[in-house]
Amino acid sequence: MKRTAMELAAIATAAVPGLTPVGFAALSDDAEDFDSALIVDALKHRWRVRSPRHDEASMRLEAELSALRAFSAKVRASLPFSLPAVAGTVRQGPLRTFVYKDMPGHVPTLDELVDVGSNLAKSLGQCMAAIHQIPDEAVEVAGLPTYTADEIRQRKLNELDTAAATGKVPSGLLRRWEHAMEDVALWRFNAAVVHGDFDEEQLQISHSSITAVKGWTDLHVGDPADDFAWLSAIEDQSFSERVFTAYVEARGKAADPHIMRRAALAAEFALAQWLVKTLDSKDYERIAEAEEMLRELDQNIAEYGGQPLSVVEAPRPLAPQPEAPAQKAPEKPAAVAAPSINTDKVTPLAAESPNSATPRSTASNVQTAPEKSGDQPKSDAVQADAKNSAPAEEEPASKAAEHDSDAAEAESAAAQPISTAEPAEENNKPVEDAGK
Repeated sequence: MKRTAMELAAIATAAVPGLTPVGFAALSDDAEDFDSALIVDALKHRWRVRSPRHDEASMRLEAELSALRAFSAKVRASLPFSLPAVAGTVRQGPLRTFVYKDMPGHVPTLDELVDVGSNLAKSLGQCMAAIHQIPDEAVEVAGLPTYTADEIRQRKLNELDTAAATGKVPSGLLRRWEHAMEDVALWRFNAAVVHGDFDEEQLQISHSSITAVKGWTDLHVGDPADDFAWLSAIEDQSFSERVFTAYVEARGKAADPHIMRRAALAAEFALAQWLVKTLDSKDYERIAEAEEMLRELDQNIAEYGGQPLSVVEAPRPLAPQPEAPAQKAPEKPAAVAAPSINTDKVTPLAAESPNSATPRSTASNVQTAPEKSGDQPKSDAVQADAKNSAPAEEEPASKAAEHDSDAAEAESAAAQPISTAEPAEENNKPVEDAGK
């Protein structure tokens, strides 16, 4: 049941004896979990009322009360901002409403926060570093959750499986988040005290400095990147970079270089977590809204690339490969032609006598012309075919000539002697018949 600011003012009088409200106004808060109001009393003192709307929200307020009580005077003195102080509580049935003393400054809008300039960015970075330097014992004493880096990563993987099982998360986002969650290098960090619900609505600012931080309902030991997730929604990334630079300067070697990557992952993945939550509530209007936001995120990342998440780059989709040409059937080895004869350097044989039956042999009389230096080499395939089909071609021409010459002499000793080749300059002259 939603309570108005007037109703909350009436509840506050029961929580803080002597409180006399003279003015009230609604405050911005997590509308699903809390009703909040600002009250001004007769002495001009300001009070903040926060009333839970269900059991889970009530448990968060109880956790904040435990955390604030666990912060020692030493811890409070080390923080560059004020912490909330609970002035009183009142129980209504199973739920308890809390009244806090208001703190100096005012709650900034996101645009106002960025427009203030680099001075506030530096103050914000130092503020976040101070939170992450709170000793873990302060949280452990309060009985609040404590997680290691590996436990945080495994929880997110389990939540990713739950989101994927809905069938309503675009596959591109699932692959992107899964790759980041399985990137071991991204999850090598030291867990620290984390505010858990950090954003501009939990701040009080005055004169470009942060005067107070409230909303400690989700305090735990976990991933420092969770407190940076809200910065991913700021379009002016230079502001986020200045905040992170101031944070690193304040924390020194304890600062994790991959905080902003996990912060971007947390901001994107929060949409899937919200989708799962709305599915459990059966609120179909919000389910449709969550689905639409996931589709828009998927389209924006596909078009603009999105902020880098993984330390190890995600595998790129393989480019379509050209189809391999069909293998040709092996060609039939080409017949090897006989060695070409340079007729310019061959002396014609003498005319045979009409009655001679001796065959004419020219093998021993042939001089194979050397290849010209300008001839193009054969392709490898052709050379291979020639080699396999006619190994005899590789024999020196002189051996072939000697073999044919011996055969010719055995068959006939009557063959006419072959005159030696003429000098090169006389090759083109006709040779007279030997019988003349």
